Amino acid sequence: MADLPNMHDAEPIPEAARQEIDRLLNSGDLFRYTAPEAAPVSLLEAEFADLMGAKYALAVSSCSAALFLSLKALGLPRDSRVLIPAFTFAAVPSSIVHADCVPVLCEVDDSYRIDLEDFEAKLDDVQAVMISHMRGHTSDMDAILRLAEARGLPVIEDAAHSLGTLWNGQRIGTLGHVGCLSFQSYKMLNAGEGGILLTDDPDLIARAVILSGAYEHNWKKHPVLHDAFAKWQNKLPLYNLRMSNLSAAVIRPQLAELDRRVRDGRRNHDHVADRINQSPWITVPPSLPQEERAPDSLQFSLCDMTDSDVDAFVDAAKEMGVSIQVFGRSTDNARAFWNWEFLGPAPDLPKTRRMLSRACDCRLPARLTLSDCDRVADVILSAIDQVMRPAVQAMA
Repeated sequence: MADLPNMHDAEPIPEAARQEIDRLLNSGDLFRYTAPEAAPVSLLEAEFADLMGAKYALAVSSCSAALFLSLKALGLPRDSRVLIPAFTFAAVPSSIVHADCVPVLCEVDDSYRIDLEDFEAKLDDVQAVMISHMRGHTSDMDAILRLAEARGLPVIEDAAHSLGTLWNGQRIGTLGHVGCLSFQSYKMLNAGEGGILLTDDPDLIARAVILSGAYEHNWKKHPVLHDAFAKWQNKLPLYNLRMSNLSAAVIRPQLAELDRRVRDGRRNHDHVADRINQSPWITVPPSLPQEERAPDSLQFSLCDMTDSDVDAFVDAAKEMGVSIQVFGRSTDNARAFWNWEFLGPAPDLPKTRRMLSRACDCRLPARLTLSDCDRVADVILSAIDQVMRPAVQAMA
């Protein structure tokens, strides 16, 4: 189809970021601890914590680094078992392995959310919980937090895809003991790479700061908690997972754009979802009542289609200009748990496997117009009709 939008590029980096980068390049102060105060990374931490309603923030090199540091800062013993949803990105179990812990996978249902029956059944055999709000789909956090709290288990939120999402009016990433968010290129705030850790626990943030690489009293350049920091000096390893001032300079001017991007992303998602949901072959799982989503992409499931139908649909959409991946049918997809061979043999998780074999993923940037979104929806509906029309005619 003609005139399809560019669905790859992110929004331009604001001019204010370019000016700050020039200033940093002229000064050479790219390391967050060079300046005694007001380094861009420190300013980002304060501004982001305030935006999210959290007490403390630590900016690091990636969301994966934040997940890893969360586990280390919690002080979990080696080989602790950490429960995660089986629908997540490979970096999540990888962060657990990196922290000398053991991932335990639970089922995810057709809504892309945690199957609470399987989750609860596995809780008594784990020492922590890491919840991935995968592709921005929020599992029932009321139930998850209640079940974990009853067992004294810490909850880490992997909110990489959920910046701007609200749960009962509270920002996702601030519900558990620790929240971890991403600034990778396809997220709401784009630094290419980068992540941030949020918590209200003073001892946990002190440990995380030192573990991240605040050596030789550099933790004194963090404006809070010096008493909490001091007792950990020289007692923790240094993993050097810091964010650079350049990354912070790219992110900070985008904070003012977040609310608009969330509104536009939700508008685009809901517009396309409403259109394609009219097809008998497509289902878009709805939001939960407690959830106000901030989508940065579109997911939908294909119904009553064979594997060959699914593959033909993907090929037809691509031929028309829209790239769609089916998580469970894309070669070596890093979101399909059976491809995580570093964990050993894949567990038996039939619900998740079945869901992933029909779950589609499509870029839908917030910068698209509704006209752009209509053209994307037209392709999806045309591709599904092209593949399934013969089946309908055969049944007539």
